[in-house]
Amino acid sequence: MTVPPEAERLLESEPLMAHLGTSVDDRPHVAPVWYRYVADEAVVEITTTGRKLENIRENPRVALSVQADDRGETRWMVTLLGTASIVEDDAEGDAIHRRINAKYGADPDVYDENTPVRIDVGSASYRTY
Repeated sequence: MTVPPEAERLLESEPLMAHLGTSVDDRPHVAPVWYRYVADEAVVEITTTGRKLENIRENPRVALSVQADDRGETRWMVTLLGTASIVEDDAEGDAIHRRINAKYGADPDVYDENTPVRIDVGSASYRTY
């Protein structure tokens, strides 16, 4: 599956919040997360903890939605469906934390107990307004 180039540009364009959709007891659970899109791999990197992380452990099928607004008017939106995997390698996990923090202007070497996760994108849709 290839994410359309226009959608890739949008995902990489600015540090927006993404909304991660997971499943718990066959019901949706949605929560905001910081993310980083890796175009050459069609992968999204996130860090998370708590209920979202437990949901991923139980069911790795996830959705991610990113939207840019201008004073309440939607400019564009991208929705990704994929399969999440928890990054167990400490060095790779630290690198993911640093990359995401750098994207959002946070100190790249300071991060909390969040666990790094990679989402392999299976399908994508997008729309500009």
